[in-house]
Amino acid sequence: MKWCSKLRQKTASRHPGEGRDPWPKWAPAFAGVMIERLSGRVFYLLLASSFVTAVAAAEPGATPRDAAAEAATYERCMKLARQNPGEARNLAQSWHERGGAHPADHCAAVALIGLKQYKEAAVRLEALAQAMTTAPAGLRAEVLDQAGQAWGLAGDPVRAYAAAGAAVALEPNDPDLLIDRAQAAASAGYFDKAAADLDHVLKADPSRVDALIYRASANRALDRLDPALADVEKALARTPNSAPALLERGNIRRLKGDNDGARQDWERIGQLAPGSQADMAAKANIEHLQSNGAAEPAKSRRGH
Repeated sequence: MKWCSKLRQKTASRHPGEGRDPWPKWAPAFAGVMIERLSGRVFYLLLASSFVTAVAAAEPGATPRDAAAEAATYERCMKLARQNPGEARNLAQSWHERGGAHPADHCAAVALIGLKQYKEAAVRLEALAQAMTTAPAGLRAEVLDQAGQAWGLAGDPVRAYAAAGAAVALEPNDPDLLIDRAQAAASAGYFDKAAADLDHVLKADPSRVDALIYRASANRALDRLDPALADVEKALARTPNSAPALLERGNIRRLKGDNDGARQDWERIGQLAPGSQADMAAKANIEHLQSNGAAEPAKSRRGH
């Protein structure tokens, strides 16, 4: 089990009509699934006491501390990072001065994400991972994974991919880390690398719906429409009311020339998840479809 909080990643959707290809390739479906996977929360606090205990044991010469008290401080700091990041940053700073060490540093970096200081947060998280030289590999991998997500929020997908890759190097079979690296790869335009990571995930667990939708998006970006459609159909067979899966299938159907099928998928999203990011992307796609009438589907281009 993982010890630290999981960051909610918001991947911006490209509005249809903008950029080189008016039909979205990766972002809308991927973003929707990411938000769905994290259940709309900014952070998941998992096993705070295990984190504090493990770090305390990993710091040579550290003064013995009350693990229960430290865990309580960490939990309070992380809750504040979600609710009041400015206050969380102040708490983390004072806690660090009292010897809070790595847990305090971690909370401070997460608070910076709440304050939308994404680049500084990413730098701090990478530095924290480097400083945790004797900590378990899983702890360091989680910190690096969060650094990658922070780089993504900062608009630097290349550094996001590098940080995510460092996390996977520590835990090469962790499906969540592989999916996060796939996201970073896709954001950087490395769709083939994204597909390879998702292949790995699905080989271990063919029923994982989020990975199926992600791989469908990656294959769509690579003009592999038939395997993309096969993946999203498998996802919908398991979760027929998944808005991200319907959005993705609509994208694929449109590119295959099935305008009616695409419209049906996109309209259904409005019934299932009105006002959601997937719904906004679907509505924009429908508007684009209407404005182009019976025009041929846009040719998919690579590299974005």
